[in-house]
Amino acid sequence: MRTLRRTTLERPDTRQEEHRKEAAMKAWTWDRYGPTDVLTLRDVAEPSIGPDEVLVRVRAASVNPYDWRHMRADPKLVRLSCGLRRPRPGLVLGADLAGVVERTGDAVTGLRHGDEVFGEVRLGSFAEAVAVPADRLAVKPARLTFEQAASVSMAAHTALQGLRDTGRISAGQRVLVNGASGGIGTFAVQLAKAFGAEVTGVCSTRNLELVRSLGADHVVDYTRDDFTGREARYDLLMDIVGDRSLARLRRCLTSRGTLVIVGGIASPRGGLLGPAGQIVRGALASPFVSQRIAAVSWKPNSADLRFLAGLMEEGRVTPVIDRTYPFAEIPEALRYLERGRARGKVAIAF
Repeated sequence: MRTLRRTTLERPDTRQEEHRKEAAMKAWTWDRYGPTDVLTLRDVAEPSIGPDEVLVRVRAASVNPYDWRHMRADPKLVRLSCGLRRPRPGLVLGADLAGVVERTGDAVTGLRHGDEVFGEVRLGSFAEAVAVPADRLAVKPARLTFEQAASVSMAAHTALQGLRDTGRISAGQRVLVNGASGGIGTFAVQLAKAFGAEVTGVCSTRNLELVRSLGADHVVDYTRDDFTGREARYDLLMDIVGDRSLARLRRCLTSRGTLVIVGGIASPRGGLLGPAGQIVRGALASPFVSQRIAAVSWKPNSADLRFLAGLMEEGRVTPVIDRTYPFAEIPEALRYLERGRARGKVAIAF
């Protein structure tokens, strides 16, 4: 009886140990705030999933300013969610992803093992597997590669919700996109055209042809022409860059036009509010002017992802990828993105 009892006790321990070894995965973590040197590729435990979650085996990801802002705690407000002095142990960087469903929670419907999906998480996609709420995923369009699909979610979601929900875009409107050649901007130009608007894109000289190819009716080279000083007036202006004052941006609008503030990649580094500073200024000014000033409230959801997937299946919206880096070179991908020269998105192949 003793032998049988020892054997019964030993076997579960052995199986649990084997499972822990099998469930280990690679992930990019950071244990202090700072530049890309703080990132470390580590072996971590594969995440468990809740009843409303899906375990996705990641096949591709993409990098966003959102990622390096969390890595650097820039703005300082990031520390409230990630850790005041240091990032909380176990945090994994990354938001956008595309991959294959490996497991689903008991309450998940509409997704099953083997489905190819894309979507986003708050943090965690720079890993070989990630637990994702099912309502932040959609089935990947068949015509897209994993790298293309992983480049969609955060940037296209922001563009869509900024134009449709915040900006209340309608057919025939004159729309200007400041920052038309970046990750959000390349989607904003295509989506505005899909909604039937007349689109003007603002970008640098080297990106003029790219923005035209996305469907822009007019392009403005900001290195030669200040769009805020032109005679043209717009019904809707999406400001992605944040390099102009509210007063100058309002000069571009009709008397009842709408200014949509995304945040501002050109905001000063190292401050308390960072891109949110322009948003706060806009909220304070809005009640006292005839134009609407509103900020994009980014809300990931599967319904919008399915809407975007439909446009991509029809060929009306296509992700623009500047470069693709392997999973092992995510720090270099972030360094490249931080230089502010990326055309469209920077993808990660696993």
